[in-house]
Amino acid sequence: MSSENSAGGKGTGEHTADAGDGGRVWDVVVVGAGPAGASAAYAAAVAGRSVLLVEKAELPRYKTCGGGIIGPSRDSLPPGFELPLRDRIDAVTFSLDGKFTRTRRSRRTLFGLVNRAEFDQRLVEHAQKAGAELRTGTSVSRVEQHGSAVPDRRTVAVILQDGETILARAVVGADGSASRIGAHVGVKLDQVDLGLEAEIPVPETVAEDWKGRVLIDWGPMPGSYGWVFPKGDTLTVGVISARGEGAATKRYLEDFIGRLGLAGFEPSISSGHLTRCRAADSPLSRGRVLVCGDAAGLLEPWTREGISFALRSGRLAGEWAVRVSEAHDAVDARRQALNYAFAVKAGLGVEMSVGRRMLTVFERRPGMMHAAITGFRPAWKAFARITRGSTSLAEIVRTHPVAGRVLSRLDGPATEVASEAASPAVPSDDDAADATSRP
Repeated sequence: MSSENSAGGKGTGEHTADAGDGGRVWDVVVVGAGPAGASAAYAAAVAGRSVLLVEKAELPRYKTCGGGIIGPSRDSLPPGFELPLRDRIDAVTFSLDGKFTRTRRSRRTLFGLVNRAEFDQRLVEHAQKAGAELRTGTSVSRVEQHGSAVPDRRTVAVILQDGETILARAVVGADGSASRIGAHVGVKLDQVDLGLEAEIPVPETVAEDWKGRVLIDWGPMPGSYGWVFPKGDTLTVGVISARGEGAATKRYLEDFIGRLGLAGFEPSISSGHLTRCRAADSPLSRGRVLVCGDAAGLLEPWTREGISFALRSGRLAGEWAVRVSEAHDAVDARRQALNYAFAVKAGLGVEMSVGRRMLTVFERRPGMMHAAITGFRPAWKAFARITRGSTSLAEIVRTHPVAGRVLSRLDGPATEVASEAASPAVPSDDDAADATSRP
């Protein structure tokens, strides 16, 4: 187990004789050093509290993730954070299971691409600079809020796999989609998907063809899609579909790579990952324990985009964990935890609700979705504005009558909904359509 210390030690610094870690009681312990955990640790540390960030892996570590940094992610980063971008995207090629390929371009950058190992490491470093302490190679077995390991009702015991106990006034669970802290809280899930991904090194000539451009392919199974994200001399190629379709998802990835002409290149990494979306009534806290990011099942259900949800929910969790740590009784702790849940549901929860409706449309009518985004200027402009962060799906549905009518007709005939998107595309001054058919 390794330990990295920074200018931590701020806050109450209370001690008990029977606790691990020298008997110290931390204000906030954060479990998991991904974007959600690092954001939570930063938010609590910058507020002047003693914060311990615990991570089971050694950093940096690989994560199965496309690494797309859209506007909401960029806007949620700590002040002074410099994105380790591998590419800036201004063009998107769309295809429908390999057919009807069309590329749409923007005069401005749509979003950026990062390697998660680099991105996560930099977020952790910002949390450390704010005063958080980091312990890597440290696996958490469980948390306890009652029993012999807990000295008083204001304290949570974080039990490590080696038997050590760490004490805290508040705990933030950010330990991923298979979260032990989420299990303690009782997180409920209503959507589980399987993502498969390959990191494929390519020659310079191939890399140059993909520079500044991503591919999104609407897949053969309901709700599935594939992507190609360029990162210098490597292409991140992946697919995602509902869990239970493992063999079909694997075939989709193999076929996808083959028709892209990339089958002859050996992947440097091949990986898989389950993404999990929370049920609408799933709890976000239990006692003095909060969950955020993947541990809370917070991600966009249609695209399964999770980085922006992790950053935003992590920041909120860190801010409210500070308030929970200051609570002197269970009633006040409960009040602060409920305020955290309200903040999440009022923002991210609304976006997730609209995302679920979009997924339903996509599952039933992928062709209509493809036709709209490639041939209907307002749909493309909405896509561009969402990725840049100037609006959100929820905001578009709330403020644009046509978008609301389309979603309200989910059970109507496909032709009725498609007629909304049948207008010919006319490039605006800001965005241009390129009907090239390259992959």
